[in-house]
Amino acid sequence: MSNKEISIAFQTDKSPGEYIALARLVDRYDFDAVSVYCDAPFQPSYGPLLLMAPHIQRARLGPAAVSPFRIHPLDIAADTALLAGLSKGGVYIGLARGAWLAEHGIQEPARPIQGIREAIQIIRSLLSGTPVETDGKVFQVSKLVRAPYPIPQAKVPIMIGTWGARLAGLAGELAEEVKVGGSTNPALAPILMEAIRQGEERAKRSRGTVGLVMGAVTVVDEDAQLARRAAKEQVALYLPVVAGLDPTAGVEPELLQRIQLEVQQGRRQQAGALISDRLLETFAFAGDADDLVRQAQSLFAAGVQRVEFGTPHGLDPVEGINILGQQVLPRLREAF
Repeated sequence: MSNKEISIAFQTDKSPGEYIALARLVDRYDFDAVSVYCDAPFQPSYGPLLLMAPHIQRARLGPAAVSPFRIHPLDIAADTALLAGLSKGGVYIGLARGAWLAEHGIQEPARPIQGIREAIQIIRSLLSGTPVETDGKVFQVSKLVRAPYPIPQAKVPIMIGTWGARLAGLAGELAEEVKVGGSTNPALAPILMEAIRQGEERAKRSRGTVGLVMGAVTVVDEDAQLARRAAKEQVALYLPVVAGLDPTAGVEPELLQRIQLEVQQGRRQQAGALISDRLLETFAFAGDADDLVRQAQSLFAAGVQRVEFGTPHGLDPVEGINILGQQVLPRLREAF
């Protein structure tokens, strides 16, 4: 991976034709990676990725991120191997504990850290063509199991999605990246980077082996104020969940409760109106091209390796992607 990278991410709520059209559009521009989410009850990641892969020539592809407690590590490995056979720019795997599992009928993991450790071991074994190796405290897979399908020629990087120090430390031991989803806050980067560093030390890996990724809702438009207003409505959906995970944000609990109440009652516009521009800048990319360039540069300056611009990208998604590709990416590349 290069020192600094830029990627784009999509929600999995589209038709097959829409995924193909978006892949062709994104491929016009110099993105390093294209990610798709895996949030219940949306479509799981690999179907959309397989539709997009034939139409993307350069960027690597991957889910950001899959919960191994929703999709078994055996299936993650198998789908990744299939995707690797189509992707010209390579693949990666994003793993996360998963949010809102119980309310979608998925059992909450009793040992999430151990489960992700074992998932990585299972996936790595299968994709390297060796027998599965796991102590089986969470996942019981026979050590006789091998991948019965063509495996990728290159090692597949693994990213762990988390806001927490323990999983970031595990990534420092075993993964290649850590992603903080739903944050654009440079002040958060040093905290996660220190947890990663401690994991690297435990595993006797070189410092800086594991890169930090930060991504969030993105709304870019020539009209910066309209973009911010739309972004606030998007951010209101997840702010009550993620704001408390950021020890540097200082968001008042009463404000989060008011935002959550408005969202629960279907008043997203009113919920968004409670979010200040300053607070928005901590949890989303929003504004015109100048604003996004400034936000991304602040993250890179804080030590972030990859910035990911998330859905919906603009007031009009196609126009938003075009602004990212034509105005934001070239200026960030020049700054590198």
